[in-house]
Amino acid sequence: MRLFFKYIYQYRYTASLFLIFSAIFAVVLVMYNTISEALLYAFLLCGAIGVVCIVVGFVIFKRRYQLLEDIYANLPLMIEDLPEPENPYQEILQEIIIKLSEISNDNLTNLKNIQHDSMDYFTVWVHQIKTPISAMQMMLQTEDTDENRMLLAELFRVEQYAEMALYYLRLDSPSTDFVIGRYNLDGIVKQALHRYAPQFISKKIRLIYSPADAEVLTDEKWLLFIIEQLLSNAVKYTIKGSVTIKYANNILIVADTGIGISPEDLPRIFEKGYTGLSGRHDRKSTGLGLYLCKKTADNLGHSLSASSIVGKGTNFYIDLSCKSFDIE
Repeated sequence: MRLFFKYIYQYRYTASLFLIFSAIFAVVLVMYNTISEALLYAFLLCGAIGVVCIVVGFVIFKRRYQLLEDIYANLPLMIEDLPEPENPYQEILQEIIIKLSEISNDNLTNLKNIQHDSMDYFTVWVHQIKTPISAMQMMLQTEDTDENRMLLAELFRVEQYAEMALYYLRLDSPSTDFVIGRYNLDGIVKQALHRYAPQFISKKIRLIYSPADAEVLTDEKWLLFIIEQLLSNAVKYTIKGSVTIKYANNILIVADTGIGISPEDLPRIFEKGYTGLSGRHDRKSTGLGLYLCKKTADNLGHSLSASSIVGKGTNFYIDLSCKSFDIE
């Protein structure tokens, strides 16, 4: 019914003109008292023909409208399937649509090229920056002093932020290099623990880990990224105490005894750029780590959630249940 009113509205001026002419004829006939059965018959016949024309016109209008709705739902794939224009007005509108489509495609191509160039640049930059970082790490490890240990910790954060920038670009890239397969979970966790071992030692945080003897359907590199980010947060916000990693019922849990997350912040910790109260205390927080973890988990078919008590610690849960993927 709503579509029928749209059809009537489209031809409102023609319908109004027809009604005005009909009213003029009726008034004139009444004034001159010339109404007869023949004239009434002619009026009824014209009315019947008008109704038929309206119905036929509405059927044609409905078909064209539904075709345009299908094109709209499948843009830009069906731009070439636009119906033939019925008048010069529709013709110029279609030319505008086609021109705008061409401009949009050109802009999209340029944007993809720029994104590809940026991706190449940051990939090269991250790999190049690792060379001086490794060199500085080797120099600082030659002498075990408090100052060198502090510098090594800061250097580790520099390396971590550089890699986060690369993961950030890759995650939204159409060529994201997911390689889904069955991997040993214990091997992935141990890679993360090996990298963060100096951080645990320097902050004197106890690690509690029960080896996870399980195979999971995932991408090794990207799951490793999630675990490393969760360990980074655990170490950053745990002043003293422990970090526990355990696996049960297809869920990997990373728990700490840190400062915790306030109830009002907890629902928003996975939002892009959101730092919350904890992040405001730590001015170096970017609000990107957990956002990237959540998005990566979603892309892998996993789920990431958290629970926390202020002053007692935070638990992160990686549900490693996975959607169906083609295993490489």
